[in-house]
Amino acid sequence: MKDFKDKLVYITGGSSGIGLATAKLMATNGASVIIFSRRQQVLDEALKQIQSCGLSSGQKFAGRSMDVSKRDSVEAMLSSALAEFGVPDVLINCAGRAYPRYFEDITYQQFDETLKVDLYGTWNTASILVPLMKERGGYIVNVSSIAGFIGVFGYTDYAAAKFGVIGFSEALRSELKRYNIAVSVLCPPDTDTPGFVEENKTKPPETKAISATANVMKPEDVAKALLKGMAKKEFVIIPNIDGRFTYIMKRLLPGLVELVTDAQARKARQAK
Repeated sequence: MKDFKDKLVYITGGSSGIGLATAKLMATNGASVIIFSRRQQVLDEALKQIQSCGLSSGQKFAGRSMDVSKRDSVEAMLSSALAEFGVPDVLINCAGRAYPRYFEDITYQQFDETLKVDLYGTWNTASILVPLMKERGGYIVNVSSIAGFIGVFGYTDYAAAKFGVIGFSEALRSELKRYNIAVSVLCPPDTDTPGFVEENKTKPPETKAISATANVMKPEDVAKALLKGMAKKEFVIIPNIDGRFTYIMKRLLPGLVELVTDAQARKARQAK
């Protein structure tokens, strides 16, 4: 998909961060954009920014309050959106959250909530929209993370969810090819978003040490890389060189990646 003019795009987690940056970029490319998030006030503010990026009066923009972790909420809101706007040409599952902590400090409640938002949320929207998208094809992007292919210290619950997103996306991609629906998975590195600010509040020292070696991206740059990757129908879209290098090394020399991260964590412990 290289041309988004007159396309209808649904974006979960579209009120901030990467989701908002993608929504704005889609709008500048002529797409109609419907964003979904939990807080209506934040949605309303985001919608103003997206509308200002539109090219024509024919584009449609809306923000709808929806909790992707709750099946009933997803069913109700997507049914309403479908009736009002129609079946999307593009679905981008961008809703997510992370609270890095030592494994023993992660409660069952946090683990349960992380999987429901990051993994179940992706399943919930796709399971409702895919049967309808089959009729004319389209594109689905599920947002994972660098922590979706490398288990990062402090992210046991988050990595479990994001590894799951990649596996789900790979299987879904295989099934949907015959219906002309492309599937990609976006694996961004640390990105300067409100969610990233929250992550930094709970990171163990070892996690901070490992993260310190990586460059923090702007959400606008991640969004640009996403659209470029979609134009090429890349399955795994990694927005920066460091992330792509890590991906290759993890596949070819996983032991070396482990040695490096272990050394960084050990150095952080010794500095306490």
